[in-house]
Amino acid sequence: MLRLTRRFLVVLLLLAPCVPQSAAAQASDPLRPGDVVRLRIWREPDLSGEFTVDEMGMVVLPKVGPMKVGGESPEAVESRVVRAFGEFLQHDAIEVRLLRRVQVLGAVRNPGLYPVDATMTLADALALAGGTTPEGHPQRVYLIRGGKRLDVPLAADMKIAGSPIRSGDQIFVPERSWVSRNAGVVAAGLTAGVSLLLAFVR
Repeated sequence: MLRLTRRFLVVLLLLAPCVPQSAAAQASDPLRPGDVVRLRIWREPDLSGEFTVDEMGMVVLPKVGPMKVGGESPEAVESRVVRAFGEFLQHDAIEVRLLRRVQVLGAVRNPGLYPVDATMTLADALALAGGTTPEGHPQRVYLIRGGKRLDVPLAADMKIAGSPIRSGDQIFVPERSWVSRNAGVVAAGLTAGVSLLLAFVR
């Protein structure tokens, strides 16, 4: 029994590096220009707010001043921000959220620029823009970066943290084809055509 247990542990240790770590790695996707640091500090409205990472990877926080965050993981930035504010606050009620700024365009009700939380799904991001219009095709959403469409899969239940979406990207919802948007008209036309054909045949 002891020998089997040891063998089982050895197998687990050997397989451990093979366990998929993509979710954890993508959740730690480093901050880039355009990302937003959102602060919510208890009883400190003047210190709370949303602060954008600039092109140099710097973010300017109230009282703390400029802080280099570009290229660092969200976990490291959160820890540094909490520690920096802890030097002059009498409490540790500090909430730090890191957001990506993306444009939601196409067949949505309110196209525009939105900050999205890494814990949100693609469907949540579309909901920020009011959801898709009746003409929209939410199953065929695609990603645009630098004016070019990226050939990457996007699903409604995909977490932003586990997706290829970055700050500055565009999430585009295309319109459904004319046929699918006018299925009733097409069906009526086909029915009328068949009826006319039968009338001629008779």
